[in-house]
Amino acid sequence: MKFLIPFVTSLLLIKSCIANDVMSTKDAKGPQVKKPLGAIQRLTPDKDMVLGSLLEQHLENIHFTHKKVNDSLSKQAYKLYLERIDYGKQFLIESDLEKFEKYEEKFDDQLKLGDLSIISLTEQVMSERIPLLSKHVQAILKKGFDFSKVEKYETDPKKREFVDSIDELKERWRKMIKYEVINQYLELKDDDEGLNDDDEDKNKKVAKKKSKKKKKKKTYDELMAESKKKVGKRYKKVFKRYLEEKRSDQLDKFYNAITRVYDPHTMYLVPEEKEDFDIDMSGKLEGIGALLREEGSYIKVERIIPGSASWRGKELKAEDIILAVGQGDKEFVDIVDMSIRDAVKLIRGKKGTIVRLKVKRPDGTTKIIPITRDKVVLEEAYVKSTVLEHKDLKQKIGYIHVPKFYRDFQDPNGRNSSTDVKREILKLKKLGVQGIILNLRNNGGGALRDATLMGGLFIDKGPIVQVKNRERPQALVEKDTDGKTYWEKPLIVLVNRFSASASEIVAGALKDYKRAVIVGSSEQTHGKGTVQAVLGLNEYLNPFTAKFIGPIGAMKITTDMFYRINGMSTQFRGIRPHITLPDEYGFLESGEQSLDYAIPYGEVAPLKYKVWDKQKYNIKKLQAKSVRRVAKNDAFQKIIASVNWSKQRKDQSERVIGIKELEDFRKEAREVSEKYKVDTINESIKVVNTKKPKSELEKESFKEFKEQLQKDPVIEETLLIFNDMLNVKS
Repeated sequence: MKFLIPFVTSLLLIKSCIANDVMSTKDAKGPQVKKPLGAIQRLTPDKDMVLGSLLEQHLENIHFTHKKVNDSLSKQAYKLYLERIDYGKQFLIESDLEKFEKYEEKFDDQLKLGDLSIISLTEQVMSERIPLLSKHVQAILKKGFDFSKVEKYETDPKKREFVDSIDELKERWRKMIKYEVINQYLELKDDDEGLNDDDEDKNKKVAKKKSKKKKKKKTYDELMAESKKKVGKRYKKVFKRYLEEKRSDQLDKFYNAITRVYDPHTMYLVPEEKEDFDIDMSGKLEGIGALLREEGSYIKVERIIPGSASWRGKELKAEDIILAVGQGDKEFVDIVDMSIRDAVKLIRGKKGTIVRLKVKRPDGTTKIIPITRDKVVLEEAYVKSTVLEHKDLKQKIGYIHVPKFYRDFQDPNGRNSSTDVKREILKLKKLGVQGIILNLRNNGGGALRDATLMGGLFIDKGPIVQVKNRERPQALVEKDTDGKTYWEKPLIVLVNRFSASASEIVAGALKDYKRAVIVGSSEQTHGKGTVQAVLGLNEYLNPFTAKFIGPIGAMKITTDMFYRINGMSTQFRGIRPHITLPDEYGFLESGEQSLDYAIPYGEVAPLKYKVWDKQKYNIKKLQAKSVRRVAKNDAFQKIIASVNWSKQRKDQSERVIGIKELEDFRKEAREVSEKYKVDTINESIKVVNTKKPKSELEKESFKEFKEQLQKDPVIEETLLIFNDMLNVKS
């Protein structure tokens, strides 16, 4: 089974070689992978050697580029490894690099032999350096700073160089801590003066003003002391995390320094990451149903997911702090100062099992809450629709939001995005809409099967995408074959720079068929045209070896590229919209072209296909009308001005470390943000709920969804483009 995973998580899946219900070695369309032999058949297997052997053979034999694991690749991996262990150039000095340099051409050998002495050396250096820097930071904070001294600090790690000595490294840390203390002081000062309050907080303050005395503002000394305390506590936690880094984290840095040389989307997944991947694709997990966040040393409940075990229990609340976790009737495990990932591992578990949470309420009281774990459905990950109307236009337009191309590969009866979109189309047809907006903005991809099926909802039949690897002379063609069109009326597809992979397949196919008008808030989509297979590595081991070494994770590896039906790849180039609107992220360097070791653009032979002829539009006229409206639209002009300002400030990464200078910098940024903020609710747009809310939480969820649409200038412009399409044809 092929599928394309969201690029935001860099996961893209097609027919794998794992023999199970979803992926099969017997499928002629999938990559035919032979199970590696050699080290993995030893009587007393070494886990590192087993894993290294598997990764090497998969990379050399399956990856699209067919690169060899050799000294040349090792040099590139070495550079990536240094970035992974010290991206900010805050821990290593030149003498450390001299020690590391002997491994520059040995990453390939270490992988093959399972001799990961580079990890041991890294661990040794960091175990000496971190206590030294931790002690230094506390000494800096205790001594204080001379804020009258004019100094500069480079905030962009890419512009820094490794320093020659420990003294120079300490000096870098002194400037960094000084910079952080000033920023923390200014943050606290703004809080004290109410500059960071949102509108809701301000309204609450006004309501309480009569019943409470005015809060006394803190002095400079009080704010500065609190700033130093907060920064000190923060870095104690940072250093503690480094010292407690797990073996799996260290392996991730080493192995993925090698895999990333092949391309940005090939990677080794430790067992925990494979579990996260499965949840991301299905939109389901088994647990308590609470969204958590890390706040200082604590894990706090952000919100309760409607319908979940926590929601039904009605005891766990938003803003509760979880202090400890107990499995069933076992002893509690303290999670204060624990990483959120490790805390989630303790809280998440199989359906039907009991977890006990020791929580601290906002009022200071503590409580033990037992929760029976159950399936949790992440509704925000699923397709949803509404009907949009504009007060100045006589039209009803359907709106379908597709957050990702999801599919539950473990449950044949589970939800999938193409079936959900079909259901919403049929619902909108009954409501008499004249057009449909298919929103693929920020959709990083997902299942290729669903991309094919979803594209097919809007045409009778025909090819949707071509998929090709290095071995096949001809590309495989994924087709829509049902001979049915579920929506024949006008269609607009919304995309942006974060629309990738499967989103680009659908947008590209509908553009090639001239079936839809593509409207984008960027010059092109992300440009990810590669296909990956996720391979469960334990499937390649004999039973004895698998039992002896335990779970070893998975590998996501690029095997194919996909191409549009016109023969062009979406790799690098993405999909160019018919109509381009101002992009609030226009100052960012993004897309496949900005990634190191990305596979270059390519083409294959175009296919024969029949373009859509039931509606025809004069694209140039639609573009011209939109350009004139955008020029007069206040929200779009604010976005353009904000982007221009951000572009100018982007390269100014060196900061003067002074209270006045940084306060002026923050003040300017705050004023620009306020001046160009686009958050006005457009009352001209009516958003109709297509289903009756079953609870207060569902009402709140729709209210939030409605406000997002009414605040989005792209939505109003899209409705106006639809009006042009319905009234001004070729």
